[in-house]
Amino acid sequence: MLFVMRSTILGLAAWCLLVQTSSWAAERVFDFGGTPDGQLPKGFRSTVSGQGKPGDWRIVWDEVPPLLPPLSSQAPVVSRRPVLAQMAQDPTDEHFPLLIFDTETFGDFKFSTRVKTVKGTVEQMAGIVFRLQNETNFYVLRASSLGGTFRFYKVVNGQRGLMPGPSISIPSNVWHEISVECAGNQIRCFLNGNQVIPTITDNSFSSGKVGFWTKSDSVSYFSDARITYTQREPPLQGIIAELSERNSRLLGLKVYMPGAEAGTTKIIASKEPAEIGQPGGKTEREVITKGETWYGKEKKAVSVIMPLRDRNGEIIAAARVVMRSFAGQTERNAIERAAPIVRDLQRRFEALDEAP
Repeated sequence: MLFVMRSTILGLAAWCLLVQTSSWAAERVFDFGGTPDGQLPKGFRSTVSGQGKPGDWRIVWDEVPPLLPPLSSQAPVVSRRPVLAQMAQDPTDEHFPLLIFDTETFGDFKFSTRVKTVKGTVEQMAGIVFRLQNETNFYVLRASSLGGTFRFYKVVNGQRGLMPGPSISIPSNVWHEISVECAGNQIRCFLNGNQVIPTITDNSFSSGKVGFWTKSDSVSYFSDARITYTQREPPLQGIIAELSERNSRLLGLKVYMPGAEAGTTKIIASKEPAEIGQPGGKTEREVITKGETWYGKEKKAVSVIMPLRDRNGEIIAAARVVMRSFAGQTERNAIERAAPIVRDLQRRFEALDEAP
């Protein structure tokens, strides 16, 4: 019995550290294939830096070579598939259409995309923005086919800084890969897999959003975009946010763990991030201690609290699910409604426990 108790205590301590302080690598692939022709991909916002109107960003079809060399000579050289395009042709010089991924902020990461400049009389440019704060504060990495240059620069309060980078041939109507790696204040810039700009040290922006960039009348295409990054929020909090978004009738979703003092609990993840760290009550503690499900009903809502277990089956947390009630609401159907959400959370919970 002593061994089991020590094991559980150590497990709780490890879990508290895991869900609150660990750094987790993650990858997000921007798959434009799920967006109908002529529309914006979900999660993105069109805006503009400088003068003029936002660009005309939409999904179009184009021929794109494979990322990896074909395994046989009979394999297709290119495939026709959806890509992201900026189609507006405003010739204003200080006109920079941006398409921002607006749902997440990134700190340390590698962001890459393939680009193709298609046409433009004044400019033929394509690039990425990163660590973006707003339309007047961000970093840019861009390629110019007309100018034959590859440049990095920052915009601070609307003012463009120095633009290091080489003069280099970047043919139009050809796909190229551009990518950037950010680690703290170190920024590394790549063109077609080669670091063609010396590592840059800059402290202007430590985190921000990412997106796509063009200039003036450039018509440019983007494909195979992805970002590998260190998550800035605990993984469990991200899971709570995802489950809350998927369940529209969910008023609240919280996870409790035992607190530092005996007989106490605290919130370690919540649909409302401001609640994290707040104490729980006697009910949450009893669910963790006894492993029993609890039900409570209010005027317009019902709550169900169920235990969560680690991969060894030990109860180490409790999940509270708060849902809108309805006419004829009973304890049984409330638990039936909450159970799939808690099962999904339990599965993710165990996956976090198994992560290296």
